[in-house]
Amino acid sequence: MTATAFCLHALGSSSEEFALLRSELAGDLDLVGIDLPGFGRSPASAGTTVEEMAVAVERAIGASGATEWALVGHSMGGKVATVVADRTLSGANGLFGLRAVVLLAASPLAPEPMAEERRESMLAWAEHGRIRPDHAAEFVDANTASTLPPDRHEMAVHDAERTDPRAWRDWLLRGSREDWSADAEPNPAPALVLAGAEDGDLDADAQRRLTMPHWPAAELHVVDGAAHLLPWERPVEVAAVVREFWSRRVAPSPVVPADTARVLASPRVSARTRGVLAVRALPDDPATEPRALTARQLDTLRAVARVVVPQPGPQQVDLALRLDAQLAAGQGDGWRADGMLTDADAYRAALDVLAPIADSGDLPAALEDAAAGRLRSDGPLDAGQLRTWFEDAGVDLVKQWLAHPATMSDIDYDGFANGGDGVRKQGFQLLGAGQREAWEPEGTAR
Repeated sequence: MTATAFCLHALGSSSEEFALLRSELAGDLDLVGIDLPGFGRSPASAGTTVEEMAVAVERAIGASGATEWALVGHSMGGKVATVVADRTLSGANGLFGLRAVVLLAASPLAPEPMAEERRESMLAWAEHGRIRPDHAAEFVDANTASTLPPDRHEMAVHDAERTDPRAWRDWLLRGSREDWSADAEPNPAPALVLAGAEDGDLDADAQRRLTMPHWPAAELHVVDGAAHLLPWERPVEVAAVVREFWSRRVAPSPVVPADTARVLASPRVSARTRGVLAVRALPDDPATEPRALTARQLDTLRAVARVVVPQPGPQQVDLALRLDAQLAAGQGDGWRADGMLTDADAYRAALDVLAPIADSGDLPAALEDAAAGRLRSDGPLDAGQLRTWFEDAGVDLVKQWLAHPATMSDIDYDGFANGGDGVRKQGFQLLGAGQREAWEPEGTAR
């Protein structure tokens, strides 16, 4: 099943700007454009602040029923997409299933850089009503590296002309100036940030300074021969970058089944629990540098994980990478056996012993020896300590596997849905063996 990408357009545009990208990405992603209030066919009465636009988008995503989805935000839509993504991963907006974010010449959470002279000029265009055709053409031409082909130019100009003057002015006077950065936590979702090589205010330098710090798992790509209107200017090139990013960075990770995702998005699950599980469901990036281990130690831990917790199929959780993050954060169980090294040091020492064994292909037998207390080394851990470490490592790896909501679905666990944030907690009514409530997903038969 193809994932859905909800696309949020730029100022003076509409969902029509994604028509070419939609054709290019057909079969890889199903692009669904959303007209923000006051643009395209959407009335401004729905509200034109960033908050109101974000709520409109959240309602559209919820109404769609999508359970595996991405956000694509262009310029103004990039700011809105970031707010929606942040609220999704906190669990606050009741949505679940976000896989990644693509930002095209995005307006940042902080106030958007814009010369005041240009702002005043653009405001004057809508002072007495809708934007005139000559001003609309001036706006499009000023935001492209070269003149668009006639059909694209005509549509882009038409979008600017039909923009509600209130929405145009509200973005320039307020929305672009709103500062959402002060309280925004870094967002761990995979993010692809694109910038036109000939953009003015929102070029690659601006994206590095204003956008990238919010996305620790982001990649920046510069589109040559383009300025600000990337979907109109370079749809083939943009689609190619998005396709490669999705296939490499997102597609190899497990997807939470639709029935379980719908329960997670329901009032039966608290916002805090939904947010925790939304972050756990994000794709791993195998290219991430380890934080507690060396690169070789991490590769050895991956080999150990394949023996201890074999995962069938091509979509797998990177248990070793998640365990490395646990070690770096000091989030163990809080105790260790008498005489044992700290968790991180014990992992480093044990993995150094196992690395040459893993290279030779004899790891399963060596792990059996470790479990029996027969594995010896010249390092800081004796055979008994290696056995203790391997017991802890097995527990840690299994915990990381079970913590993923796709695994919870696979083992038919839905205990997280015991009540939401309301006064009355729904709980479970049917507690007998083999009994299943009407709302429970079917899970996987065992």
